[in-house]
Amino acid sequence: MVLEVLVAMGRHPEIQRVRRVGYDSLRPTAGQRLLDAGSGAGDVARLLAATVGGDGDVLAVDYSASLTAAAVDRHDGSNVRYLTGDVSALDLPDDCVDGVWCERVLQHVDDADRAIGEMIRVTRPGGRICLIDTDWDSLAFDGMPAGLGEVVLAHVRGNFTPRQHDMGRTLRRRLVASGLSRLTATPVTCFFGTPESAAVVLPMVNPQVPEEVWATPPGLRDEWLACVEAAGASGTFLAVLTIWVVTGTVPG
Repeated sequence: MVLEVLVAMGRHPEIQRVRRVGYDSLRPTAGQRLLDAGSGAGDVARLLAATVGGDGDVLAVDYSASLTAAAVDRHDGSNVRYLTGDVSALDLPDDCVDGVWCERVLQHVDDADRAIGEMIRVTRPGGRICLIDTDWDSLAFDGMPAGLGEVVLAHVRGNFTPRQHDMGRTLRRRLVASGLSRLTATPVTCFFGTPESAAVVLPMVNPQVPEEVWATPPGLRDEWLACVEAAGASGTFLAVLTIWVVTGTVPG
């Protein structure tokens, strides 16, 4: 199930748009060794491998052994090495990669600054680090009754969004504090014009998410989803969410 969700998200045009911004900010080149920290199904790792070519390689590290196995099964023959590991305690030597990609991972870790420190440690001086993460406080809807939306959002923040719900907008500050230079920070506002499009990325509008996951008062989930469906039918549904792409250069 997790694999299917990740693959569907990765194929979504808005997530692909975010990734294009990240790719242009990281600026991968042929011959580099890159790290995909929190690589999931390995789609980005394989994309990066196509750029670095046969003279380079990509280390794809994910905490989940099952996702790592699934990534191996989906491998396309490119120069990617799949590893199971913790982005907050990387089993890699210092200065061993030319750049790092970390997408929508730090919102889930206990200590984001520690994880960023590990990415800096394994990156050679002059290498680039690209962090991509969500600002869940930016999530907004239109087309449904405003009062109902506020009630639902108050309930779902603790159930559908990570504890680090503001991670995206804190990334630049964290890289400044870590001493990186040549910083870029790009907010990418994802737009979802239909409930079906939004449901791929936003679980709170996905009717396939079971009621027990909601942990809301009885009937609230069904009332909310009925409003989402009605807004979709009338063409008034809208959802927006900002994902930040922040890059910096390791000093030295």
